[in-house]
Amino acid sequence: MNVDLVVVGSGLFGLTIAERCANDLGLQVLVLDRRDHVGGNAYSVAEPETGIEVHKYGAHLFHTSNERVWEYVNRFTKFTNYQHRVFSIYRGKVYPMPINLATICEYFERWMTPDEARDLVAEQATEFESASATNLEEKGISLIGRPLYEAFIRGYTAKQWQTDPTKLQPEIISRLPVRYNFDNRYFNDTYEGLPVDGYTAWMERMVDHPNIDVRLNTDFFDVRDTYVGKVPIVYTGPLDAYFGN
Repeated sequence: MNVDLVVVGSGLFGLTIAERCANDLGLQVLVLDRRDHVGGNAYSVAEPETGIEVHKYGAHLFHTSNERVWEYVNRFTKFTNYQHRVFSIYRGKVYPMPINLATICEYFERWMTPDEARDLVAEQATEFESASATNLEEKGISLIGRPLYEAFIRGYTAKQWQTDPTKLQPEIISRLPVRYNFDNRYFNDTYEGLPVDGYTAWMERMVDHPNIDVRLNTDFFDVRDTYVGKVPIVYTGPLDAYFGN
């Protein structure tokens, strides 16, 4: 086929570009992907014995408050009513996360109104000035106070970064979300769910178009001389790889 546009990578962004250019602009689009499947890191596949959908590269939970985006993705898939919720165990007790009014009441073992909880957190956060914090730990305490930081932030941060938070730069966190209501959903977007038949089926529908040609098992860097400087390219892979690093 004659190619008007090359898209490198078949993840959500790349396939959205390909689908929009093919449908709205009538362009002939070539999608290249070095893997043997479309979907990028959102690729999912059903486990043969159980039929359970597995997100091979880590869980992808779709959520948005943009109605235009929601209407667009529903052209290709329907979504379950799944809502992501996270809980943290501290000293044998289970708490909802992110920190919300229920977390605060359960941790301090007393009922509080939203205003009372705000006042308590603000009072405990006076130990450090946020603007003068010298490390992540001081910054975290300046945002939510030492008790909540020690219970819910310190251990997670140390595990995530494999570094003591006192040795991390304060700029790593600019804020720590605290909800002064009982909403214990992890995301607070208007729309949320998982594609009913998986991400791969969703994305295969996106490229089911006569103007889109998908070539898998094709490394862009093996064929770049065929296209660079001759046709517009949308590259969605790692930037370091593009520049040879």
